[in-house]
Amino acid sequence: MRLGASFADALRQGADRWLFRVGAPETAPIRLTQRRIYVLPTAAGLGFAIALVVMLVTSINYNLSLGYALVFLLGGAATASIVHAFRNLLGLSLRPGRCEPVFAGEAAGFRLQIDNARDSRRPALRLRARGQSSAFELEPATESTVLLACPTVRRGRLSIGRMVIETTWPLGLIRAWTVFVPEADCIVHPTPEPDPPPLPEDGAGGVGTGASVRDGDDDFAGLRAHRSADSPRHVAWKALARGGPMLTKQYAATRGGDVLLDWSALPVHLDVEQRLSRLSAWILRAEQDGRRYGLLLAQTSLAPSLGRDHRDRCLRELALFGSDPRDSGRQT
Repeated sequence: MRLGASFADALRQGADRWLFRVGAPETAPIRLTQRRIYVLPTAAGLGFAIALVVMLVTSINYNLSLGYALVFLLGGAATASIVHAFRNLLGLSLRPGRCEPVFAGEAAGFRLQIDNARDSRRPALRLRARGQSSAFELEPATESTVLLACPTVRRGRLSIGRMVIETTWPLGLIRAWTVFVPEADCIVHPTPEPDPPPLPEDGAGGVGTGASVRDGDDDFAGLRAHRSADSPRHVAWKALARGGPMLTKQYAATRGGDVLLDWSALPVHLDVEQRLSRLSAWILRAEQDGRRYGLLLAQTSLAPSLGRDHRDRCLRELALFGSDPRDSGRQT
């Protein structure tokens, strides 16, 4: 079954390269010119054409003038729909947007910015990629962002790959579509271990025994969920006024050393993915507790710090661990 699927994928990729000139990711903006748009009848369109042929033959056999008129009227409407479907895509400009990192198992939200420079509406459009689809329409002379949620299975860099924009407007008899490959990918972090052990405090897992960070008033360290015992003067009132959840400003004062999350200090019975999962959970735990933490991998060393930027950098190193720097574990 897998061999058949691989053969089908290879055949489709070969057809894409030959028919649609699809290869390496294209630089933005991607413009939909006449040569990039393809038109074919849908299943309903084929059935409609067969019905017209039957009606035409019947009109010829029985010399029905009204039958001729009806056949040519319907045929003209179907022919006009070819032009409308084609023009519904012609002239669009596409640019990939930012995709926020996610954890494996979550949906990666790929964003595509589509510019409609024409002073007319573009209805009944559909974006497809990776087995997912999103229906949308474009208002006249506007740029819109279309979100496509794609499931993730494993860590690494998830490339969006082959994307299709299509339409069957206005009658559903004709399908116009184009194929393109934007420069868009998403970093997929390792799934955190559900119930990890406490943060390392001894010499094997951290710098110094009992190294910790206490809440203090020295440096702003970030925001965390509000607790009933928190002082009102530490509440992030501005964030609450903007409609966000109640958060508490967190200040950190270090006593002792900083926690070091060391790859080599993890238990030997854990495999690569289990180690990455535990380190991912520890990073989130340390960030939640306001603990300064560093990360030590086989070929990477990040100094202890705290905050969203540091957390994202550590998780990115885990996501791309062991990958080729040039493509860093692209998922297809």
